[in-house]
Amino acid sequence: MTILTRRTTLAGLLATPLALIAGRSRAATHAVTIEGFAFSPADLTAAVGDTITVTNNDGAPHTLTADDGSFDTGRLNRGESAEITLSSAGSFPYKCAFHPNMRGTITVS
Repeated sequence: MTILTRRTTLAGLLATPLALIAGRSRAATHAVTIEGFAFSPADLTAAVGDTITVTNNDGAPHTLTADDGSFDTGRLNRGESAEITLSSAGSFPYKCAFHPNMRGTITVS
């Protein structure tokens, strides 16, 4: 009978999990708040697959709606939130559908 043994060093044990972690990218979550009839931050840079959580802290209803219609939170009343997941790269100007002077841009790479 032959017995095979494998010697594993600490470096070998650490290298495999670290390689797996390094090779795997995770989507990030970004927060946009609406307060004082303004988006904060108004301009945001994110990656494809990231999620943006939009929260309305104003007394008035608001939306975060892409100018090209590619995303829309729908009506958010005070204290309500919605999530948008970014599925393609580009620059996306947006506004509030109720208050079009409220504007911003999401840049997705």
